[in-house]
Amino acid sequence: MEKHGQETHITTEEARGGETSNIMRWVLAGGLFLAIGALTIIWVTGALITPQ
Repeated sequence: MEKHGQETHITTEEARGGETSNIMRWVLAGGLFLAIGALTIIWVTGALITPQ
C-alpha cells in the first residue's frame, strides 16, 4: 500500500484479499460435475426401480 498525499494506492491482490490463482474454478467445476453425476445416478436408479 502506498500513500501519495491524501490518496491511498493498493494493489489488486490487496484489494481482493487473496491471490488470483485458478484453483477455485477447478474446485467449483469438480463439485458441479460430481453433483450432476450423483443426481443423474439417483434419477436413473429411481426410474429403473419404480414399477410402471
